[in-house]
Amino acid sequence: MRRSGIVGIEEVDTRAITKRLRVDGAMPAVLSSEDFSDAELVKLAQQARDMSGQDLASGAGTRCAYDWDEAVSPTAFGRDVTWPRLAGNPLVVAVDFGIKRNILRLLRSCGFRVRVVPASTPAAEILALKPKGIFLSNGPGDPAALPAIVATVKALVQSRLPVFGICLGHQLLALALGAKTFKLKFGHRGANQPVTNYETGRVEITCQNHGFAVDPDSLPDELEVTHVNLNDGTVEGLRHRSLPVFSVQYHPEASAGPHDSHYLFQRFRENIDAYRAAAARS
Repeated sequence: MRRSGIVGIEEVDTRAITKRLRVDGAMPAVLSSEDFSDAELVKLAQQARDMSGQDLASGAGTRCAYDWDEAVSPTAFGRDVTWPRLAGNPLVVAVDFGIKRNILRLLRSCGFRVRVVPASTPAAEILALKPKGIFLSNGPGDPAALPAIVATVKALVQSRLPVFGICLGHQLLALALGAKTFKLKFGHRGANQPVTNYETGRVEITCQNHGFAVDPDSLPDELEVTHVNLNDGTVEGLRHRSLPVFSVQYHPEASAGPHDSHYLFQRFRENIDAYRAAAARS
């Protein structure tokens, strides 16, 4: 930690901290190696901005578009997968709000060409690339603080292209379709979050790292809940009833299960293949 410049703490009452958070929820904290008094540090914590209303995603991702083509394992799903091939590899545009590298690996393992674009990229510019699918990445901050990006996502959905969103991408998709989000008291953190998949009846062990969630009471009729968190009943997955659009709140690329959630990337590929086949028939 010293070699890497990582701050650590010791000799603190972790049980007392846990009990405080259990009652009051997540709150700002200050870690300092400077010689501040307790009162000065408390004041700094009290002055910290609340996460609500903060746009942290706009600066978290890439600032310029690029093609991602790192070599991937042909058995990234834990087994060999042979995809039905149409003419050429389909292009997926990944909108980057803070994307994880393993998401890109899994998209490539599905046989996609992947173009990563900044969060601020207009819908018209994305659609001009003629993608066969849109991926909305994870990222930090309050999704409701991103009205311009929500408008972009709405335009992308209206294009009727297949769309897949993860974490912040899931929340932005919900907002674009008329739902609301809210700040969780505790947030979901860690690699052992149980989620029920309503479609299969199975429980997936998932990785999560988010402080906001989709309000289930605000969902429009065209959105269907597909996954629910077993700890607190919050929405963990959505699907559009008539369009090839779906999303999950958790991180399927993090492999907590370890392969419980990789079917989501396969579904995205299947949606894109079905879209391309329908376009070819018309």
